Parts: sequence; structure tokens; C-alpha cells
Amino acid sequence: METLSNAISASSCAKLTLPGNDDVSRRLLLHRHRHGSVSALNLPTLRSQRKSRAFSKVECSQSSNSNIDFSDPDWKSKYQQDFEKRFNIPHITDIFPDAHSFPSTFCLRMRTPVNEEFASGYPSDEEWHGYINNNDRVLLKVINYSSPTSAGAECIDPNCTWVEQWVHRAGPREKIYFKPEEVKAAIVTCGGLCPGLNDVIRHIVITLEIYGVKNIVGIPFGYRGFSDKDLAEMPLSRKVVQNIHLSGGSLLGVSRGHPPVTDIVTSMEERGINMLFVLGGNGTHAGANAIHNECRKRNLKVAVVGVPKTIDNDILLMDKTFGFDTAVEEAQRAINSAYIEAHSAYHGIGIVKLMGRSSGFIAMQSSLASGQVDICLIPEVPFNLHGPHGVLRHLKYLIETKGSAVVCVAEGAGQNLVEQTNAKDASGNIVFGDVGVHIQQETKKYFKEIGVPADVKYIDPTYMIRAVRANASDGILCTVLGQNAVHGAFAGYSGITVGICNTHYVYFPIPEVISHAREVDPNSRMWHRCLTSTGQPDFI
Repeated sequence: METLSNAISASSCAKLTLPGNDDVSRRLLLHRHRHGSVSALNLPTLRSQRKSRAFSKVECSQSSNSNIDFSDPDWKSKYQQDFEKRFNIPHITDIFPDAHSFPSTFCLRMRTPVNEEFASGYPSDEEWHGYINNNDRVLLKVINYSSPTSAGAECIDPNCTWVEQWVHRAGPREKIYFKPEEVKAAIVTCGGLCPGLNDVIRHIVITLEIYGVKNIVGIPFGYRGFSDKDLAEMPLSRKVVQNIHLSGGSLLGVSRGHPPVTDIVTSMEERGINMLFVLGGNGTHAGANAIHNECRKRNLKVAVVGVPKTIDNDILLMDKTFGFDTAVEEAQRAINSAYIEAHSAYHGIGIVKLMGRSSGFIAMQSSLASGQVDICLIPEVPFNLHGPHGVLRHLKYLIETKGSAVVCVAEGAGQNLVEQTNAKDASGNIVFGDVGVHIQQETKKYFKEIGVPADVKYIDPTYMIRAVRANASDGILCTVLGQNAVHGAFAGYSGITVGICNTHYVYFPIPEVISHAREVDPNSRMWHRCLTSTGQPDFI
């Protein structure tokens, strides 16, 4: 019997044939996790390899597209055909070719309430041009790299040939495939807390009601709510959700439990749920895709739509995910506090640990925004604490020249330096050692050994950041994501997730965004900007 953890494992093995993000840094991280140290590596060779990392990315991309012969004059069109096939989003008519469509009940020119019984048919306004055509597309990549050596270059072939890659535009369609009075919609929030959860819940409910749906429920405490008989579903309406966005957390609660997929779908059948909106990260989306596939296997007319929720901003192909902007903004408070503590003390050092298991976006952007960080450490870029080029030696230099220092470290950075427990949480994620505490202890020990007084302060604002309400930027993002999730479901799409791509809102097939976590490219312009801001050297 398949469980969500199995679904996640299967999804993580999926091959994404877009240009890869493999580089020397990632290989070094793999080496560190396997061998526990980077000392065995030849560092001069490593630095030489890093200079040509762009070519490594092309080679990686070629290996990912091993079925494409770049000597074939038609390889470009074949690549585009393969891309279109992979990014084609599943539709109800794939399983039910005779499924009937109806004029959309979503029309903003019609201000009178939709009749509960729809006695006079489905109202529509042929003159309203607010619908999205099914053939509308959004360009996935907008930079035409002329060379694989360009900063952040993502090339398909060694010549960095420009290939247009189009994805489906999100929004309301003129035809819908569900009668609103026959819909029972359910919303579930999984994983950890994230700013904006209540905002998304609110706008899913509001948009469903505009379509005319009256039966809307929330599944309590994640996927667990489908199997735990003691957890009753929560009726939702505009009246219930009107002000929930004014506070953080999730109205429905969150959980990392994962009952078998078959049990979840059976529960959905018993409850009469035919629209499911799933808010969560990579693991949650893997579960949503498994639910979608199980519904198809049972020939159920059900729309399963994901809304990507990860404070780490580590979902592939998307500009950003909701909660990220709020996290960066809230992190400023912690960084500023660390700066004030360090700056006010004699030889003060402030250390701030931020979220980021495998991706250092929060630490990088927070450091860049604050302008107060001297050292930023992220999972994608290896570093040594000790040695002539280590972090501690640079801290000594900062104390001698500036009198104080601030360090910002992502939780997944430097895991080779801390003791590994091999324990896993309920989602199957490895429980990391506390790299922030380790750096704090090693810093105190180092300065004591060299006879230099140092006042070290450590701040971990993780749970304070997760629990706050969304800021204005995330509030807008959550609003549009919630609305477009409902539009996608009524349009008959399933097994999709909604996201923002090059400032436009799009639908992706779930497998294409969960094959692995999105990571900071150490050769990207944004990381270079962060290094320019901090002035830190290479710590290997």
C-alpha cells in the first residue's frame, strides 16, 4: 500500500530534463555528506574546477538530455516537442473524453448573486474579455545567454542555443467542467507553518463562492485529517474566513503525517470531495500528485490542485513562493538585533541562524537586504571553520579591523561540521544538527585559544518568523495564487500547481516542480551581489 513518503521518494527520482544546476559545489556537498569532511579534496583543483563551472552545467544538461543528439539539425524542435509534452497539464477530458463543459459562472460584470439552483442556466457575459484562452502561454526563461561562461548561464547545448520554452498561463476560463452546485471542495494545509497560509485559504474560499460553490470544507491538521476519525472537517464560508488573514498560522492546522494514498482517496470518495486544494512544499506536492494519480486510477472526476508553500523558496521554476518575502523582512529584525549586540560590545560577534535546509535563499536575501552582515553561509557553498582560509580566521580579521562582526547562516549549511543523528522527522526529512550553536561554540573556543576576548551572541528566530502574518507583498501573492488555484480546478485541470514565473501566473504539472529542491546557484548574479555586500572571501 502506497504511502505519501513512498510517493515523495518516487518523485524525487524523477528526471527533470531542463538544464541542471549541478556544479562543483554540489559535488563537494555530496562528498561532505558521504565522507564527513572536505579536507580530502584537492582545494587548488577544486578552485580550478569552479572557474569552469559553467561548462560543467552544460555537460550536466547534456547528460540530462541524453536522448537528444545535438548533431541532429532538428534537435531544437525535438527538444521543444519533448518540453511541450512534459509541461502539458493534465485535464479531466484525458480520462473523461465526453465530459461536458459549461459557460463559466465566474464573471465580474455580473454583480447579482448566482442563483442557488441555477434555474435559468449558467449566466455568462459574451462581451466580458476577462477570460484566459487555453492556448495562452508564458515564457519560462527570459534571458538569452550568449555564452556558457556568463554568470548564472543555463544552457541546453554547448553553444547556449536559445530555445523558447512556454508554459500554461493561469486564470479563469470561459468554459468550466464542474457544476458549482455539485462541487464539494476541500482545503488542506500540510508541513510546517508559513506566513500567508490563511491568506491563501481565504481567497480559495472567496473565489469558490463567486463561482457559486456552497459546500466548502477544511481538512484539519494536514493529510492526517483524512484518516483520523477524531478530526472533523471544518465548514468554510466567506463569513468564517473573512478576517483570518490578519493573523499568522493556519486556520486548519498543519501536520507532517502521511497516511496511505489509497486511504486518503477512499476518504475523499466517502465525503464526496471532488475538488482538493493542497497547500504545501515538495513532499506535500508529491502526495498531491499521488492522490491525483489514484483518483485517475479509480476513474474519479476530481480536480487536485496544489499551491506551493515553502518559506525556503526552494520550489523549481518559480520566481518565489509565498511566505518568502515575509521571512526575509522578519529576518531583518534578528539581524539588526545581532548587529546592535555585536556593535555595542567589545569585540562583539552576532550569529543569526535562518531557515534553509537545502537552499540558502532566505540567508542570502536577508543578508543582502540588511547591509549589516559580514559573513553569509549557505548550504550550496562549502566552507571551513578552521584553517588559514576558514571562517574563524576571517572573524579574527574583522574583529581587528572593524571591532565587531555579524554572521548569517542557513540551517542546512555546514552539516559536515556538526554531529549527525540520522534521525528523521514525520515527513522523512533528516533532522539536522544545529550549525548555529556549533559555530557559536567554535567561535568562543577559537578566540579563547588565541587569547583575544570576544563577546558572542546567538539568535535563532525560526519559529518567530514562521508564525507571523504575511506582509503586503506576500498578501498579494497569496491572493492571486488562491484565486488561480480555483480557476484551474474549474477549468478541469488536475495534478497541477500554480506559481509565478517571470512575474506572470502559470500552471505547472506537479512532477516538473518536485524532482528536487531549487537551490542558489553559486555563480548567479544574486549570490555575487551578496558577496559584494558582505565582502567575505572564499572559505575553502
